[in-house]
Amino acid sequence: MSNVPQRLRELRKEAKLTQADVAKFLNISESAYGYYEQGRNEISIGSVQKLAEKYNVSVSYILCETDEKQPYDSEADFQAFANDPSLGKWYKELPKSREEDLQKLRKMWEIIKNDSN
Repeated sequence: MSNVPQRLRELRKEAKLTQADVAKFLNISESAYGYYEQGRNEISIGSVQKLAEKYNVSVSYILCETDEKQPYDSEADFQAFANDPSLGKWYKELPKSREEDLQKLRKMWEIIKNDSN
């Protein structure tokens, strides 16, 4: 499998886009996007999700977890994330949390969602 920077470059070129085009789409500087393709900076999961939707490929494909170019499916990508074994402990504890903690978590999630848009 290829690495993530290479995969980002391949997808961008297949879509006939420049680094400037993708940077503008992600609302970041061209050099920041260029660093993603050079492997100098890690791309945020929010940006990966936006690109998956734009290129109509799965998040798993962009992250090089698979070489199968499946179409973008937000529900499938969420399920893959939710089924990650490393998150199991967190999910088990979540229902036992106090309501005020759950409300804080919801607020944090809204901030993260809005930040990635």
